[in-house]
Amino acid sequence: MAEQFGRRLRRGATSGAIVAAAVAALAASQGPGAIAPPADGLNGDHAVGAGDATSPNGGADGGSATGNSPYFLDLPPLKPPNPAGVPTAPQVPVVTGPAEAGIPATVLAAYRRAEASVRATDPSCNLPWQLLAGIGKVESGQARGGRVDGNGTTFSPILGPALNGVGFARITDTDGGAFDGDTTHDRAVGPMQFIPSTWAVWGQDANGDGKKDPNNIYDAAQAAGMYLCAGGRNLAIKADLDRAVLSYNRSTEYLTTVLSWFEYYGRGAHTVPDGTGVLPVDRSDDRPLPSETTRPTTPASPNPPAPGITPPADRPTQKPAEPRPTQPPKPSDPAKPTKPSKPADPTKPPTTDPTTRPPAKPVEVPATVRVAHLRAGTAVLTAVTESPFAEAATVTAVDASGRPVAGVSVRFALPGTTDARFPAGATTVTVTSDAKGVAKAPALRAGEKAEPFTIRATVPGRSLPAAELKATVEVRKADALARVGDTALTAETGAGYAPVTVEARRGATLAAGVSVTAVVTDSADSTQQSADGPSFGKDAAGNPVRTKVLKTDAQGRLSIKDLVAGAKGGDYVLWLTAPGGGTVKLKLTVTAPAPTTPPATPDPTTDPSTAPTTDPSPTASGSASASTTASPTPTG
Repeated sequence: MAEQFGRRLRRGATSGAIVAAAVAALAASQGPGAIAPPADGLNGDHAVGAGDATSPNGGADGGSATGNSPYFLDLPPLKPPNPAGVPTAPQVPVVTGPAEAGIPATVLAAYRRAEASVRATDPSCNLPWQLLAGIGKVESGQARGGRVDGNGTTFSPILGPALNGVGFARITDTDGGAFDGDTTHDRAVGPMQFIPSTWAVWGQDANGDGKKDPNNIYDAAQAAGMYLCAGGRNLAIKADLDRAVLSYNRSTEYLTTVLSWFEYYGRGAHTVPDGTGVLPVDRSDDRPLPSETTRPTTPASPNPPAPGITPPADRPTQKPAEPRPTQPPKPSDPAKPTKPSKPADPTKPPTTDPTTRPPAKPVEVPATVRVAHLRAGTAVLTAVTESPFAEAATVTAVDASGRPVAGVSVRFALPGTTDARFPAGATTVTVTSDAKGVAKAPALRAGEKAEPFTIRATVPGRSLPAAELKATVEVRKADALARVGDTALTAETGAGYAPVTVEARRGATLAAGVSVTAVVTDSADSTQQSADGPSFGKDAAGNPVRTKVLKTDAQGRLSIKDLVAGAKGGDYVLWLTAPGGGTVKLKLTVTAPAPTTPPATPDPTTDPSTAPTTDPSPTASGSASASTTASPTPTG
């Protein structure tokens, strides 16, 4: 009971003046002119302020963001991480202090990012990231101690209990179970514990991935910041600050708990690796009943109880068989004073005194904080088009003294200009450095573009300079081209040629995937495209195509099947060239069609069946006349 009383006393002792002064100090040191909105493109997203930062109208004084769901009651240590009144600059990580001051790297990055985004769009609100950290601690223990992936999404959904009216508010389903998986009642969702109906209005897409995900700490933190600033609130004013926190969960105890953490983080915080944050245990819906005993209570002093006062019967230190310590000592036996039951060792502080906690163990500096810079590995990465790179991209994480640092998360990112990709078509991957401090990216495969590009390696959550690795994609080459077959390539004007097969080699190996340029020229000495020779058909405008890029197949061969003779006869050259020096010239002949003679027309005078025969002899005139007469009589 003494410990619980101490906890409640500390909770009520949070000074409104101190908290308001802390907000004002943070607002002055982190004003919009002091910190420019980051534009680091973390996780491949847009610059802060460029994504969805919608601020819905109204709702500032409506229902709570969480539906008054349960929350954690754990309080920060009495000893602050830094002396009171000396706020730590948000960009300088604190690497010593109580473990409770550690905030997982990705979660802390999301809070700072949300602060910068909101300050860019609503500077008069004076939102400090430490307030978001206080709410995140109370709502979900900083996303379950930072159990999030590289993009800030929790490994599994964080869900509050069903708001069925039993011990909580009653809120029937509003999202069809889309966010909370419950089609009967709503549940608070995500590291900032938004109920679905509130998220439907205030949900944000802070990382520009096209989704408003309440289980993503970047999205949820920005939504919480926008919600707290609604209605024109100025969080540097105590009244507005209280209203903002109470709008999140309408409980005075919730307000004092959040403000305790807010003040604590305002005096200093440090980064810890994701997944290693301190988890709270004392939740508002899991308190012991007044009749329950949480631990045995021993007297804090060796002095016996005052005469006439009977200790409670349920105190576990009492034994019925022993004389009650309430009886005064017998005056006739001064040598035997009443023996108290196991007095506390005066050299040890009472276990129930919250002001004398054992000193915190030294906090091990996280790898993410110890790393000073990333050292690029391979100088130049090379590959040919549509092939994997021979070597992987690597960097080494080292500390300020040049020693390797293991366990550092390193993100490799490809520029938008290249079509090279990591496995599964990814443009960014995150890996962890090994015992030698080496972070090795998965295999990279080149695309169709032959060009140089730069891979950038960074440490998520840190503003360290990126390590740059140069990469080059080269075209496939062939140093020899040869025609398969030797049949003369001849076609009449307007007719098609027989298919032509050409083989490409690089050394003694067949060269697959090589781009070969084919040009029809007027002669073997000319490199200019012919004006009227054979063509590869016509383009969309109806013009003959006499230059074409072809690609060899998996066997290193290419087949030309669409070559057509032009309208002008003569000899031409098909000139094929490949990167790497391979070339071949093939003679094309266009012939005119052979002339055709029409059949002779017979003379009608020579046909004895259709014309009479004239005998030039004068003696035969009579007989000729008789042969042509139509009369059947033989008379002259």
